Amino acid sequence: MLCLYVWIFLGMSGAALSNLQEKQTDFGMRVFTQVAQTSKGSNVAFSPYGVATILGMAQLGAGGNTLKTLNAKLERGMARQQRLLQRDISSVEGVELASGVMVERKMALEKGFRRGLGKAFQASPHQLDFSRPDQALDIINTWVSDHTAGTIPSFLSSGALTDETRMVLLNALHFQGLWKVPFDPKMTEERMFHCANGSSVPVPMMRLTHRFKYGEFVTPDGVDYDVIEVPYEGESLSMLLVSPFEPETSVSSLSSELTTQRLQQWRQELRTVKRQLVLPRFTLDSEERLCVSKVLQKVKIEVNEEGTKGSAATAAIMFSRMAVLFCSWVKSTNPSNTSDQ
Repeated sequence: MLCLYVWIFLGMSGAALSNLQEKQTDFGMRVFTQVAQTSKGSNVAFSPYGVATILGMAQLGAGGNTLKTLNAKLERGMARQQRLLQRDISSVEGVELASGVMVERKMALEKGFRRGLGKAFQASPHQLDFSRPDQALDIINTWVSDHTAGTIPSFLSSGALTDETRMVLLNALHFQGLWKVPFDPKMTEERMFHCANGSSVPVPMMRLTHRFKYGEFVTPDGVDYDVIEVPYEGESLSMLLVSPFEPETSVSSLSSELTTQRLQQWRQELRTVKRQLVLPRFTLDSEERLCVSKVLQKVKIEVNEEGTKGSAATAAIMFSRMAVLFCSWVKSTNPSNTSDQ
């Protein structure tokens, strides 16, 4: 087996945005690594942006030890800086963002919290009757479906809400991008995909020979891997594919590489060379419980010859007795299969 890390990367400019992006990416990669390590043998998709947004929203209304913990994990005032990042991301064609707050109808939010949610996240609280949890669940699922172009129609499952639910923080992200150089469907052919359980299934593999930004690297533990950047139209967004050379490489073997510093090194050291890229055409659905049992995230990614569609929804569900929060890993035989031509 070989593993394939997939990033959808947004290039940004400006010192303030770079600092914020670095903190959010590092935090998100730490969470992603933990999730991937507990999901051995499974595909994992994850949105660092969604987690950071939910945490930033929670930071606005938190106090005491909860606020100290959030400040330690992120940064004091993260929610205010988030406004700059959200503005930058929202300006990219093909990317849609939304944040929401669903509040028990009998509960009044503190004025400063409401103002902060609106200013930093463009989120206005909506009152729901959580004494009717099934009805509230339908409303939330409709909100998520509407803000992910229908790709995540059933975000919360039955039983996720109870009559003790007091607030649900929501974030949705939808991305649709076309490759700068699309794959020719005529070049797509089936190859056998060897699953972690030992079975084999035919998988459509796309093929493209082009000049890509490419580099080869090695971890401190001696694991060799390559990185190839595949741009989308518009140049603001690109996909980074990271694949180790040796079979049976575990996610933990590349964990030390999942940092903003390493990401910046990759992009600085990649060189444009002619490569053949072989990439599986796939749709990946992932559902994760993050941090605590009621912080949920669903991600759906579809990669084909034309481009990529990706959606992510993240929620933090608050109950009356709780103190007052969003890459993928693909197991494959050799999905990137880059070679000189």
